[in-house]
Amino acid sequence: MLCRELMRTPVVSSHLDAPASQTAALMRTRKLGFIPVCDERGRVVGTVTDRDLAIRVLAECQSASSARLLASTPLRYVMTPGPITCLPDDELELAEDLMRRYHKSRIVCVDAERRPVGVISLSDIARRDRADRVGELLRAITEREVTG
Repeated sequence: MLCRELMRTPVVSSHLDAPASQTAALMRTRKLGFIPVCDERGRVVGTVTDRDLAIRVLAECQSASSARLLASTPLRYVMTPGPITCLPDDELELAEDLMRRYHKSRIVCVDAERRPVGVISLSDIARRDRADRVGELLRAITEREVTG
């Protein structure tokens, strides 16, 4: 199976300079826990999760003034750089291997210019695969949390 057959589209993304609060609102509205972060050319340069926002922004709030300041913080200071990507025409097995290797539950499918065209999550794989295979992938992805 090719990644394009399983990836979810369209991709909701955000920009490096978008305020963290704006991205959090977008994620809430669209019911997303993960968004690719793009540069001025639309290339994926990082990702942000609901957990990133909670840990890297909200956990730093000591007062109402710091909360306002941090909420306006650009994503470039909150995102996880170096996104794990694959191409839509890659075999799904490659995407799974990358997810295993980098302990990621989501991978961004990009075009030749590294613009996001789809996202594959562990739950997408779970909906189409056998339980034992999904269980093995889940164990590999979460292994860092158990040993780290």
